[in-house]
Amino acid sequence: MSNLEMKNISKEFPGVKALIDVDFSVKEGEIHALVGANGAGKSTLMKVLTGVYIKDTGSIKIDGEQVEFNNPQDAKDNGITIVYQEVDTALIPYLSVAENIMMDYIIEKDTKAFLNWNYIRKEAKKILSSLGLDIDVNRLISDLTLSEKQMVLIGRAVSQNAKFLLLDEPTAPLSVEETEKLFDIVRKLQKDGVSVVFISHRLDEIFEICEVVTVLKDGELVGTYPISDMTIETVVEKMLGRKLENTFPKINAKIGEKVFDVRELHGKGGINNVNIHVKEGEIVGLVGLVGAGKTELCKLLFGAEPIYNGGVYMRGKDITPKTPTHALSSKLAFVPEERRKEGILVHENIETNMTLPTLSKYTKRSFMQRNVIRKVAQDTIKQVGVKTPSEKQMVSNLSGGNQQKVAIGKWIISDAEVFIFDEPTKGVDVGSKADIYRLIGDLVDQGKGVVYATCEFSEILGLTDRVYVMYNGTIIKELVTAETNEEELLYYSAGGNDEK
Repeated sequence: MSNLEMKNISKEFPGVKALIDVDFSVKEGEIHALVGANGAGKSTLMKVLTGVYIKDTGSIKIDGEQVEFNNPQDAKDNGITIVYQEVDTALIPYLSVAENIMMDYIIEKDTKAFLNWNYIRKEAKKILSSLGLDIDVNRLISDLTLSEKQMVLIGRAVSQNAKFLLLDEPTAPLSVEETEKLFDIVRKLQKDGVSVVFISHRLDEIFEICEVVTVLKDGELVGTYPISDMTIETVVEKMLGRKLENTFPKINAKIGEKVFDVRELHGKGGINNVNIHVKEGEIVGLVGLVGAGKTELCKLLFGAEPIYNGGVYMRGKDITPKTPTHALSSKLAFVPEERRKEGILVHENIETNMTLPTLSKYTKRSFMQRNVIRKVAQDTIKQVGVKTPSEKQMVSNLSGGNQQKVAIGKWIISDAEVFIFDEPTKGVDVGSKADIYRLIGDLVDQGKGVVYATCEFSEILGLTDRVYVMYNGTIIKELVTAETNEEELLYYSAGGNDEK
């Protein structure tokens, strides 16, 4: 019997009460959802449970016995393992798949003894096979896709024989097929008596895989409910404390002249003969399944990866970017998929992040105008809706949704004419999603052009004017959003064509 109980857990940071007397419990073999808007306290609660943070008040009991976690090893010794959303922070890129999966074995092995590399590779392969994956265990982590990295992390958790497995947004980088594989694994673990805490903003998945849901709001417990007694709508209402209306606030902006043009583009990442264009006031969708090439194309357009052939044009002028600096000077802005790795400086404050791309605006004869910078940051924080006590707050201390608003906010105040968004709502709660949709609507209302890359068909149908479908590194279909549907998007995303 392995039951977990957290009682009256509180945790406070300077200026922020992150958790206030929260109760949370999980039974043996239970798949338990933990939900809440960004900043609700989900991550803080899990960091207390895994020994990353030390609680201020409250108690933790396993099978009725009180335990104290002063560091992550204490939690791991008690059978608690977590797989974090930001996979790159938890893997060592220059080591192999096998070494990353078997990391605990390697660390715990007597340093005077020789490591049995055949055993390490064999065990790693067996673990991946149990997950239904065929990943070469000799490959370097740096060579893997985002979804492959996520599955390696889950493989590491399986290797640790955890009693309690905490999954933080585990499906965010996964395709539909990979998500189903993950669910099969979770159900198998459940049969083996493992308890799974499932943290996700994809509420439809929670209703598919979970039995119980706990809702947090503003650091406090709203309640714990059987999934069978709830609907997606009632969970959203409890998360936000209100009804969510008009999920996609589509702005009927005036569409003007062609502002952005991509012609016969070939480049790194398998991008092949891509042709797209964007007009003033237009949101153009870029949709495809995981691995279709959306992220690779977005990086090419912003000069982050090399272009081999073809061109990128702004109002008819060739601006084919060689570097991100070149793209920025050509009035392009880019919000990348992996925000912590590429979109923000996590160890700097909000003010620095918000004003860095436009810093030249706030300097006089090489001197920074500190008062102006602070005022711009404060105004932008209000505009994009970042929840923070101060513009001096470290970005690393913000929730995922608020970090994403910072990543977007820094470009809002630029003079960019075309904005490229790559999966901007990944790992973001429903309330923050609505805020991001509103910000994008404000951009096109000002006559800006937007490229919106996502694998979420509902966002494409709810937000965009036109959509390009990607498959295997190229555009295989252009559609008018008002004249298409989810079935047609899926058909072309899976490689279908007009001849069929």
